[in-house]
Amino acid sequence: MKVLVTGAGGQLGRDLVAAFSGVVPPGGRRTSLRSPEGQAGPAHDVVAAGHAELPVDRRELVLEAVDALAPDVVVHAAAMTAVDRCEEAPERAWAVNALGTRNVAEAARRAGAHLVYLSTDYVFDGDAGRPYVEWDEPRPRSVYGRSKRAGELECPDGATIVRTSWLSGAGGDNVVATALRLAAGPGELRFVDDQRASPTFAADLAAAVVTLALEQRPGVFHVTNQGVTSWFGLVREVLARCGHDPGRVHPIATADLDPPRAAPRPAYSALDNCALALSDLPLLPSWQDGLGRLLGALNATERAA
Repeated sequence: MKVLVTGAGGQLGRDLVAAFSGVVPPGGRRTSLRSPEGQAGPAHDVVAAGHAELPVDRRELVLEAVDALAPDVVVHAAAMTAVDRCEEAPERAWAVNALGTRNVAEAARRAGAHLVYLSTDYVFDGDAGRPYVEWDEPRPRSVYGRSKRAGELECPDGATIVRTSWLSGAGGDNVVATALRLAAGPGELRFVDDQRASPTFAADLAAAVVTLALEQRPGVFHVTNQGVTSWFGLVREVLARCGHDPGRVHPIATADLDPPRAAPRPAYSALDNCALALSDLPLLPSWQDGLGRLLGALNATERAA
């Protein structure tokens, strides 16, 4: 199959390109939920389009590119994901996350391609006090969450919408990379303990996206690694696994962040992977398992360098 991946330069985009190409991404276990663990799956014809190659907010360029490529599947991972930056530059966030998705959806429809859209736990307000299932009503609080929800609404019937949370991968700016950088220096580390969700790892998520895309599963799927923790709990685990003192990590409240963050965050945005389970598709492993494999891949890369 011919697969177009937008946002291919991001941490998830890179792992998506690898998985569709039949290569197990760094820190991954497989290339799809159907692949045996440790084994690569079949290679597809993948076109990797980063922002420079395909600025999704420019309709004519998107239509022209997708018409020329004639893909069977479009995986739309391009997004403005910097949550506070979205709050500070809302017009840009709406242009990329909402209108950009409209453009990609239109182009996919014209090409007869199945559309897969990557979305977020931030479409929920976090007030439920329990994991959200796919059929819960979204109530986003931030510009990022509202613009990503708008992108969901731009997807046609039959498209696949994949919501995930707290993503970390081998390439990119994420909390694991931040924790490792801070751990290498002196002093205490302060991380929020009153926001809770399911840390998810790009290599594991990519394997699920490959399966949902190639099987053209319609509707919304929540796809996260299993288990719930806080940013504080996640960073403590990073330090403990890397031989640093986890006691250096101290919990703080969101209200105590200095400087305060521009965008509101949901306090509890864990996603129940109900649709995956009901569809008899394998769930992703625990977040601790995914973290261990990511740290192993990062360590191997560092030794090779």
